[in-house]
Amino acid sequence: MMQDFTSLFVRHEGPVLKVQLNRPEAGNAISGAILDELLVVLGALDNETGIRVLILSGTGNDFCLGGDRTEFLAMLAADPSGLELRALGNKARRVCDALASIDAVTIARLHGGVVGAGVGLAVFCDLRVGADDCRFRLPELGLGVPPAWGGIMPRLLNEAGAAKIRELILTADYFDADTANELSILHKVVPVDQLDSAVERWTKPMIRRSASALRTAKLMMNAYANANRLADASLFDAELLSSALAGAASARHR
Repeated sequence: MMQDFTSLFVRHEGPVLKVQLNRPEAGNAISGAILDELLVVLGALDNETGIRVLILSGTGNDFCLGGDRTEFLAMLAADPSGLELRALGNKARRVCDALASIDAVTIARLHGGVVGAGVGLAVFCDLRVGADDCRFRLPELGLGVPPAWGGIMPRLLNEAGAAKIRELILTADYFDADTANELSILHKVVPVDQLDSAVERWTKPMIRRSASALRTAKLMMNAYANANRLADASLFDAELLSSALAGAASARHR
């Protein structure tokens, strides 16, 4: 765990692990490098029972402004078939699955822009607190691609409900922190200067909990949430996204 990362800041504070997306010049856009490093961090936690809480945040002005479209286009230029993009999509799915399933309680600390893939990372965390300056958006349809990143669709539907999520996806409109709170995309909204204290209020009791009880509670909640999902169509997210982007790129070059 104690290694250098290029796209993340990782800090160990006893039973708490703080992970920051660290591409502020790009709005912390999710690149392949960020996904690789998140997989290293989350994979190490499987065997590191001392970590009770993982806090995910972002440096700079925004939590995350979505996927790295510059990288997407470069991948398509190098491989018009979309195979590289498919591999990237599968990697995103593994990161989101790990956030939901690791033993540690995961807390998303959100500020500024929370867009697309940034919403995906956030909703796969167990608890989510946002500053009152947060602006959320699910922009995929406006960009000509389906909302297929990391298995986000069933998670959003389960957390926030189908009717409102349908509206937000179809319109690609921005929505504020209060709306996100009403939808349970956020559990709590606070002024930006109170974000750290809000996270700390959640963290303090968590680190006193029995590790086995926390683990069992997460397993139970995940099992109940998935009980009615006989087939998970989001397993095809990587295929859908890569096919849509490859098709759009091909149409532009005709």
